[in-house]
Parts: sequence; structure tokens; C-alpha cells
Amino acid sequence: KPHIKHTYKQRPGLERTANKNFGGGNTAWEEEKLAKYSRSETRLLEIVEAACEKSDFECNKLLEQIEDQVETWWFHRQQEAPDLFEWLCIEELRLCCPPGRFGPECAECPLGPGGVCGGLGRCEGEGTRLGDGECVCDPGYSGPLCQECADGYYREKNSNGTQPPCSACYHSCKKCSGPQNYKCLDCKPGWILHDNKCVDIDECGTELARCPSNTYCFNTDGSYECRGCDQACVGCMGSGPARCKKCARGYRLTGAKCLDVDECKEKAIACPGLNEACFNEEGSFRCECAEGFIRRDSICVENLPPSGPEKGLFDDMTDDEVLVLQQMFFGVVICALATLAAKGDMVFTAIFIGGVAAMAGYWLSEKGDRMLDGFLKGR
Repeated sequence: KPHIKHTYKQRPGLERTANKNFGGGNTAWEEEKLAKYSRSETRLLEIVEAACEKSDFECNKLLEQIEDQVETWWFHRQQEAPDLFEWLCIEELRLCCPPGRFGPECAECPLGPGGVCGGLGRCEGEGTRLGDGECVCDPGYSGPLCQECADGYYREKNSNGTQPPCSACYHSCKKCSGPQNYKCLDCKPGWILHDNKCVDIDECGTELARCPSNTYCFNTDGSYECRGCDQACVGCMGSGPARCKKCARGYRLTGAKCLDVDECKEKAIACPGLNEACFNEEGSFRCECAEGFIRRDSICVENLPPSGPEKGLFDDMTDDEVLVLQQMFFGVVICALATLAAKGDMVFTAIFIGGVAAMAGYWLSEKGDRMLDGFLKGR
């Protein structure tokens, strides 16, 4: 439980509230009052409220679960067991172990010349009822008690009987007698020993490299990488279009390189669709509608501006043309009425006379307006 030790070792809270509100004056009075406060429920609440951060959900949940045990220790067990952490976490809840111990029965951790794990590592599970007690050594150390140098480290010989710390070898050495590159005794994987130096193995020149198809081997210090071929290649022996084993579709071997084929220039009709234009791309090409055309239902059609509402038959006529047309129509009607009137039909005769009178009045009024307008303007 990560919060247990933090929650129940309340020494800071106990110390902070030890002399609260008492700072001098009547010593006897303060000692009497302080004795009451030190065991009071008020002080307990102050300590508990400050034990966890408000945002620490796990801590507050755990504190709520063991509230009864805390109150038992505060009011009844505090004098005989003054250490809350030891009484509550180790003895009562059996969730913790004392320092240097681990596991369900709090067994002792491995001890060396410098203490637990020789002072050069930590005991797995120390302080809890978990773990196996094995030493987890600090970087550069190994062994059951962390007293030996790990691979890649060495210890200089010392004549005064003290044991010097482990220091790092040259980066390619697994075992060495010093930090220089010529003091290697054994090499790390990917290197080979030659005259006390670790020389890089070029896996790409041997059968050690294993790269998938359409990649190539690239040697690195102590290892290798598989890198992707150029897009112009189908299989390659290195980087770039000049190292292809075979050219990819859309590319052609030109000289020593696989170069892009310009299908738009080489094909007679690269884009067979009506009003289509060809655009070359790396390793391919695309067909799009030519300028001024758009694609509709997979066909390129002219991109015309949207047309407005259709015009009526007389929309483009001037006012004078409309007036003439009206007079022509009225004349046709008068002619028809005159024909009917000549046959002696009294009704049509009346209509004919009325129409003639109306037309004459209209004509005269129109002429009168024009004459008056000309007279006023001095014409």
C-alpha cells in the first residue's frame, strides 16, 4: 500500500500540534491545559485532516477505512505504543515491515559490508509484506550482495585494502582492465576482440543480417538496421534509385538509375476521356478535367455559370415597341368589329363605334400630351 507509511507516520502532524496555542506566560497553567489538549479529540481531528492532500483519493479512502484503529490508538494505546506507524501498520494491520525486512513474516534482507545489499542496491520488497528479498543492484554492480562489477564496468586494484567503486569500460567492452578502448578483455554483442580492442562486426557483409523484402541492411556500431528501399525500386542493395535490383512500375532504368516515366508525354492518349488533361506524378500519372471543365457523372463537361430565370416573350422589347404592338392588336380587333357591324348586327356596331371612339381619344390624348410638352419646352 503506497500511502500507508505516509498516512500513519504522523510525526510531522504530532510535532506541529504539540504546543499549539501555548507560547509562554503561566507555565503551570499551560502545562495543565496542554496535557488535556495533547490527548484531545480536537488535536486528533487536526492531525487526521492534514494527513492527506484533498486531491489524493487513495490516501483519503485508506484513512477512512482505518478510522476506528486510529481512534483506538489515540485514546487507549498511545502511551504503551507511542509510534503510530509501528503499532498500526506493522502490528495491527500487518501491511508493513520494519526497515531492512520484507515479506509476509518480515524476514531479514541480505546484508553485506555496507548494510542491506552491501549498501549498493535495494532489497526487493523491503518495508512491505511483499517481494522476494533479492538485491536489486545499483547501475554498475551485480552479484547476490551487489559486490561485483557488472558487465561493462571494472574495478581498479587498490593497495590500501579498501574496495574502490566500479567504473565504466569503453562502450564496446563487456569486460576490461581500464577505461581506454585498448583495454578490452571481452566484447559486447556486435563486436569482436582484436589486439585488446573491440572492432565492430559489419553484419551487412555477412549472413548475420536478416532484412525483409524491399529493405536493405545498414551497418551501425555493434548492430545493423533494415531500411526501406527507394520508391523507384523493387528490392535494393542500398539507398537511392541507383541501388535498385529492379525498377518499380512507373519507373525505367536510365543509365544506372530507375527514373520516373512521364506517361503524359510517352503515351499517345494517356487520358482517353473527353476534355481530360494528363498530369504526371512520381511513378504514375493522373487524369483530370481540362481547364474550364468539371466532372459530372464521370464525364468532363463545360463549367458554365449558372443561368438565371428564362425571359418572357416580351422581356427584351422597348416601351415604344410594346406601344406599337398594342396598337396593332387593337387595330385587328377594330377591323373584326367593323366587319361584323357591316352585316347589320347592332351589338357589334355599338362595340365598333365605342372602340373607334376610345382609340381616337387615346390617340388624341397622346398627341395632346406630346404637343403640350413640346410647347412648354419651346419646340
